[in-house]
Amino acid sequence: MFDSQVFTWLHLLVGWLLQPVTLGLFALLALAVWDCGVAVGERCGGLAHWQRLPLAEIERRARKRLDRADLIARIGPMLGLMGTLIPLGPGLAALGEGNVQILSVAMRVAFDTTVFGLLAGVLGFGLGRLRRRWYDELLDRCEARTGEEQTDEPALAL
Repeated sequence: MFDSQVFTWLHLLVGWLLQPVTLGLFALLALAVWDCGVAVGERCGGLAHWQRLPLAEIERRARKRLDRADLIARIGPMLGLMGTLIPLGPGLAALGEGNVQILSVAMRVAFDTTVFGLLAGVLGFGLGRLRRRWYDELLDRCEARTGEEQTDEPALAL
């Protein structure tokens, strides 16, 4: 039943995915670390400069950065799971043949990719939560300031 040519091709194609998944994990983790640096810059004064921008521009920038953090939080664990499952197939096949060395390498790759994926997910999730709070506070301050400016204007006497 599993000797079909379809399963042979499936196994071959899945095996080819390990390297792109691993490279994707490295890229995603680099993006998460870079985004952490951007967040530190925002917290250390970058958001103060945003207060001078129009409300629509603040919302656009905030949405863009929140979307990036959400992408990291969601894609990281998915790629980590793919990196876990892909090497387990050949590893278990090697165990069936009595080759424990290949199984140990496959297990090490599986666990390493899991940890990388979870780390990227944790960084993305943390960035998203922090930024949501920071941006909400910034928008509240800007809206309060806009409300004060409107009430400070003298009413026109007709």
